[in-house]
Amino acid sequence: TWHLKKVPQIVSERTFSLESPKFEAKTKLELNSVCGIECQRKLPVPSLSDLKDILSYETVFENGTRTLTEVNVLGLMLDPAENMTTRTSSRKKRQIYGTDSRFSIYDKRFMTNFPFNTAVKISTGCSGILISPKHVLTAAHCLHNGKDYVKGSKKLRVGLMKMKSKGNGRKRKGAKRNGMPAFQWTRVKSTHIPRGWFKGVSGDIALDYDYAVLELKRPHKRKYMELGISPTIKMMPRSMIHFSGFDNDRSGQLVYRFCSISDESNDLFYQYCDAESGSTGSGVYLRLKEPNKKKWKRKIIAVYSGHQWVDVNGEQQDYNVAVRITPVKYAQICFWIHGNDENCTQG
Repeated sequence: TWHLKKVPQIVSERTFSLESPKFEAKTKLELNSVCGIECQRKLPVPSLSDLKDILSYETVFENGTRTLTEVNVLGLMLDPAENMTTRTSSRKKRQIYGTDSRFSIYDKRFMTNFPFNTAVKISTGCSGILISPKHVLTAAHCLHNGKDYVKGSKKLRVGLMKMKSKGNGRKRKGAKRNGMPAFQWTRVKSTHIPRGWFKGVSGDIALDYDYAVLELKRPHKRKYMELGISPTIKMMPRSMIHFSGFDNDRSGQLVYRFCSISDESNDLFYQYCDAESGSTGSGVYLRLKEPNKKKWKRKIIAVYSGHQWVDVNGEQQDYNVAVRITPVKYAQICFWIHGNDENCTQG
């Protein structure tokens, strides 16, 4: 069951202008994480002052201007517990683990309906997910390498899947066959990235804040997926997660997968879902029952960050990693969507 939790309030304190980014960074779809499972276990729980710095955020607008917004965090209940992890057996392979268990979605009845229609393509080569009529959630590293914004992010676009082509319905020679989606591209009005991403990369505490929200220039009319606060592995049916994206090795196809989470820390899920680059930034979701109802509901609980090498017992081991939506991240993303904290009291 989805359990509603009271979330902290993110309140804007002041916003000031920064110089425009250079937009010269190379897009890097696979990151080398320094802080792995053992490292995560030893990290202290961030203090309130740390969180205020981490959750302050940069906004880049389509004209290239940039601002920094400093925030305060109200109503925060700090958990003194150490970063939690679960021990699992060691496996050493790369992004596809054994038999490839991914599904390419060809049937347009599925592709153009919920939940698959919430998957979007980002013009820098990643995936994302619709979280409101005007907002898309994706990974921060799809837009910023920790020091500068990537090439192409100045004129960022989001591709929404469509199956119907304009015209009189006749199939032109060379037209795409059913099952290969076309995209309706929309310009991005602004981009929000938490400062924890910049600090994380420079301070070798990578990935915890690898998420970003894009505000579209024009709203869409599709059903989007709501945010949820990430439960622990024990609270998930068979610890099963799902996500869909546009893997580079299956060009033009929407690729869906599901798997069980193998390990977790306070901010990350470690799993062996088969995924190639291009699917990074996908929204990771699960399906639970709503309280006091018989209905099942899907919610986004994490952002897929990609394939990572992490330290486990002094050895380099690889996982596919997702960034969990914690109560403070939920509050921040909700604040970005609504522009206030009044709609973000329950997660």
